[in-house]
Amino acid sequence: MKRDPQRPEERPSRAEPQPAPSTPEPPGEAEGAEPPPPVWIFGYGSLVWRPGFEFTSRKVGFIRGYSRRFWQGDTFHRGSERMPGRVVTLQEERGACTWGVAYEVRGEQIAASLQYLNVREAVLGGYDTKLVTFHPQEKDAEEPILALVYIATPQNPSYLGPASEEDIAAQIIVSSGCAGHNIEYLLRLADFMRYFCPQAEDKHLFSIEEALVSILPCLYYTEESLEETAKCPLEVQGLK
Repeated sequence: MKRDPQRPEERPSRAEPQPAPSTPEPPGEAEGAEPPPPVWIFGYGSLVWRPGFEFTSRKVGFIRGYSRRFWQGDTFHRGSERMPGRVVTLQEERGACTWGVAYEVRGEQIAASLQYLNVREAVLGGYDTKLVTFHPQEKDAEEPILALVYIATPQNPSYLGPASEEDIAAQIIVSSGCAGHNIEYLLRLADFMRYFCPQAEDKHLFSIEEALVSILPCLYYTEESLEETAKCPLEVQGLK
């Protein structure tokens, strides 16, 4: 049987050209999509010298309406369950300001840093998150920045509350945790303020440092005296 070339159903069909498989766009780089905005994280305690996460930039500056206080207990980083350490939190106070460091995180840094801080500050530290207005130290800096901050409130079980500078210093002297001695925490924070924010005042912080410095020689002298007494004959000690 001959095929009728005029009948379309009997003509051989041509295969339509198939488009080449498209290369998937990298996340956040698809046409029309914009990368997520950066996130700023404000640190006022150990974060000023040991952030522990990758960041794009950092700025020294302050937030208003809060004062820094050694009112939070620490049973992991700088203390133990048997002997809690003292670390800082923020207390709302009209007219006050707290100096620290704001870190800018972008892209993949955002999720990684927040996941890390959730464990370090929230799970192990008892802190909650809040948004605050951060003012950079630089004179030519841009507008104030909205930053995330971790604050320990009286509602968390590790909260210790106010105490005298002398009592806080005495507790710091005998406390140590996984991140090191509580004394190191206090002195590093005082050094940050002294060298990076020399124009700022933090009476609470420096009063505790002064109390600690005044207590330490007494402890050293007492230990030294006990060692010397142990070496002396009983007759010299007047005990025989």
